[in-house]
Amino acid sequence: MTHTETLEYTPQIAAKTAAYYAKVESVIPEIEWPSFAPYIAAINELKRERNAIILAHNYQTPEIYHCVADYVGDSLGLARKGASVDAEVIVMAGVHFMAETTKILNPEKIVLMPDLAAGCSLAASITAADVRDMRKKHPGAPVVSYVNTTADVKAETDVCCTSGNAVEVVESLGVKKVIFLPDQYLASYVASQTDVEIVAWPGSCEVHERFTGDEIRGYKNSYDNLSVIAHPECPPDVLEAADFVGSTAGMIDFVGKQSSNKVLLVTECSMSDNVAVEYPEVEFIRPCNLCPHMKQITLPKILASLQSLQPRIEIDPDIIDRARGSVERMLAI
Repeated sequence: MTHTETLEYTPQIAAKTAAYYAKVESVIPEIEWPSFAPYIAAINELKRERNAIILAHNYQTPEIYHCVADYVGDSLGLARKGASVDAEVIVMAGVHFMAETTKILNPEKIVLMPDLAAGCSLAASITAADVRDMRKKHPGAPVVSYVNTTADVKAETDVCCTSGNAVEVVESLGVKKVIFLPDQYLASYVASQTDVEIVAWPGSCEVHERFTGDEIRGYKNSYDNLSVIAHPECPPDVLEAADFVGSTAGMIDFVGKQSSNKVLLVTECSMSDNVAVEYPEVEFIRPCNLCPHMKQITLPKILASLQSLQPRIEIDPDIIDRARGSVERMLAI
């Protein structure tokens, strides 16, 4: 069977997946469930046969995030989990750099990427050669790379970071100047939180950079008692208009702690659907910017990948050795 074939929705499948639908019925219309349920049942059965797990990023759609994923989280959370799992096969329901990070930490395991075209505008904005050029321009300055980078870039890096620990990583180096790659807005946010001089690269995320401060202020004027929670990959005027700025995991944590009954998550819009399942009492206002790369991953592609154990992530052993150090230093911090 290929991922272009359609599986049948039967009473047996309906019974087998009923508990999953009960969890996501608030965000997945009933009419759509018969197209998802047969794949959910098949994937969960095949995972057991293959001794496989699925890691899913917060930006995946609810039928993946809540119904087939074994572990969910942001880039840091998935990196940590990828370093500790004992499965033989790891499927990355995310984008390509995340699968590479998983392979770097698990070189002996099979790491599957259901669609190799699921890339990242931010990761694509910089190359290993660019990093070497930055080092020449700023001799002696250590390189901190956001985990949203390719394995080649990580191999040229002193230490990786995520949006959740970027400030902590920068300050842990004990230096006056740091080269920070590749997100210019995260770099700007880090610079506002530390006395360390930040040399930034002009990369950005095509999802987060589309938000504007005027847009966010418009939402705040339209809704009473609205909490605006923004990701630091957004432009500075968006962060200024927000009530809280934090990583993907930090944003979810803040939803659980704040007292407002209306929340605006300024990030990729599937995340609102996924968090809404956990907090049904909160009304989520959705300024929907979708990541086209995350949406390349679908249930049929995940099933096909598990069936064929392809496409696999393969990285040159020398790149793995050099990149692993920068990732492990991040995890240690």
